[in-house]
Amino acid sequence: MNRKKRIIYILLVLLVIAIVGGFYGYKEFNRKNESLTDATPAFKVKSTDLISEFAADEKAANTKYLGKVVQVAGIVKKLDKDDKGFYTVVLGDTSSMSSVRCSVDSLFTAEITSVKPNAPVFMKGICTGYMADDLGIGADVILNRCVLVKD
Repeated sequence: MNRKKRIIYILLVLLVIAIVGGFYGYKEFNRKNESLTDATPAFKVKSTDLISEFAADEKAANTKYLGKVVQVAGIVKKLDKDDKGFYTVVLGDTSSMSSVRCSVDSLFTAEITSVKPNAPVFMKGICTGYMADDLGIGADVILNRCVLVKD
């Protein structure tokens, strides 16, 4: 009888662990990212300055910006829309091939359509890296989950 109680106890513990694990997995799978609209940026920088920092010392710039909320001020070079309807705002000096690419949070696509080329804007997003061009023609600083900042 003692062995039977022990087996039942072990099965109940495993059942509780499976239920808790399943609930946690379900919550994580269906979790939504919080909007960056109200997030306080760790840094406020001009797009040209951000590009220059990464070009000068990528390792130091990665340490400073990577994974942090960054607010970037710049001139819109172009507004890209991919085949799935997601927008990317490209900021930077129009005479340079380098740019800051701001992938727009899908919840804010309607307000991004009002952005026009050659207009000054403020974008806020999470810095996810730097893509240097192998030919030295230009490079891109990448920001994700970006929102338009209204002053």
